[in-house]
Amino acid sequence: MKIKTERASVVFNTIGYIFITFLAVLCLLPFLLIVTGSFTAESEIIRDGFKIIPNEWSLEAYKAIFRSPEQIVKAYQVTIGLTLTGVVLGLFLTSMAGYVLSRKDFKYRNALSFFIYFTMLFSGGLIPWYILMVKYLGLKDSFLALLLPPLLSAFNVILMKNFMKSIPDSITESAKIDGAGDFTIYWKLILPLSTPGLATIGLFLALGYWNDWFLANLYINTQDKYPLQFLLYRTLASAAVLNTSAAGNLSPDFRPPSETLKMAAAIVVTGPIVFLYPFVQRYFVKGLTLGAVKG
Repeated sequence: MKIKTERASVVFNTIGYIFITFLAVLCLLPFLLIVTGSFTAESEIIRDGFKIIPNEWSLEAYKAIFRSPEQIVKAYQVTIGLTLTGVVLGLFLTSMAGYVLSRKDFKYRNALSFFIYFTMLFSGGLIPWYILMVKYLGLKDSFLALLLPPLLSAFNVILMKNFMKSIPDSITESAKIDGAGDFTIYWKLILPLSTPGLATIGLFLALGYWNDWFLANLYINTQDKYPLQFLLYRTLASAAVLNTSAAGNLSPDFRPPSETLKMAAAIVVTGPIVFLYPFVQRYFVKGLTLGAVKG
């Protein structure tokens, strides 16, 4: 009986691994097509379409992007600065809000939790938001217009609140007996125990800031303030790529390859954030599941 159970377990695990491997390959295929497409000759893509293994390799797309690299470098600086600042401030504000709402001795925690959750269901709309940002806050063409809106998310606050509720109350009570204040408890005890939740929310924030282009499209006019994704958006919006500095500084006789340039631009702007995920992967599932245990 034991041998049959072990065989069934081996067969089940083998089928599971094969199925997961198949799904992983399907998920990697689009990314692989983008990578190989960026190194494919423009004429081959126009003639035969995209291939995983092209017949004719070319670096023309990357040469077109980096022929005038100032815009790319500046966009990297803007995006990296926004991402680092937004993640640090966002984690600080989100964790503080989650800690306060998870405290059972806070009288209004349920009412505030409801108001925070309510904002996930209803919003004022794009036009009132734009008027508030531009007319009343004066954030037109400002880095703050890119930094502030994604800084604090209702979903992240609720996720952090539920995660911190899973931390035993005895830790807080024993620290209070020893004379520790609320901020000391939060900073020295709760935060170190909330590493999985912080890593999960930090990944959400980092992806949000890195991939955002819509805010720049609404509020940013100065080219030196373009983040990476908005630069990619401008590249994809024009097949000839004539409105970007990658094409604007080229000689009149040179026209960058439009299709392969789109692929190369995608690789340039998404490459760094892809390498961030392996460092937080071990916290990601734990942070989500622990934060979803209690309501």
